[in-house]
Amino acid sequence: MRFQTDSEGLHWAVERVSASGNCTIRVVPVPSGPLGGSPQAVHQHLSRFGLGGEVFSEDFPMVAFNAPAGGDFHGTKALLTQGQEDGWWHYEVGCATDEWWNA
Repeated sequence: MRFQTDSEGLHWAVERVSASGNCTIRVVPVPSGPLGGSPQAVHQHLSRFGLGGEVFSEDFPMVAFNAPAGGDFHGTKALLTQGQEDGWWHYEVGCATDEWWNA
C-alpha cells in the first residue's frame, strides 16, 4: 500500500501497489454450539490449513484468519461451510481473491 500522512500524523492508504493474494476470514463461534463458544476451539479446527490468525475473546469471541495465497482454499471453505451448517460458528469473508471465490 502507498499511504499519505495527514497533518495529525495519521497514515491513510491511498493506493494498492500489489495484491498479496491472501484472504481474510472472520469466524464467530456459536455460544450454544458444540465448541461451547470457544474462539480457541475454532482456531484449533482451522489451524490445519496453515491459517494465521488472531483470537479475540474479551467481550466478543471471534477469530480473524489470514488464508495465505496458494493455500487449500477449497478445503478451508468446505470446513467453514460444514461448521456453519452444523451450528459450530458463523463466518464471513472480509477480503478475498478470485482464487478463493473459484475454489
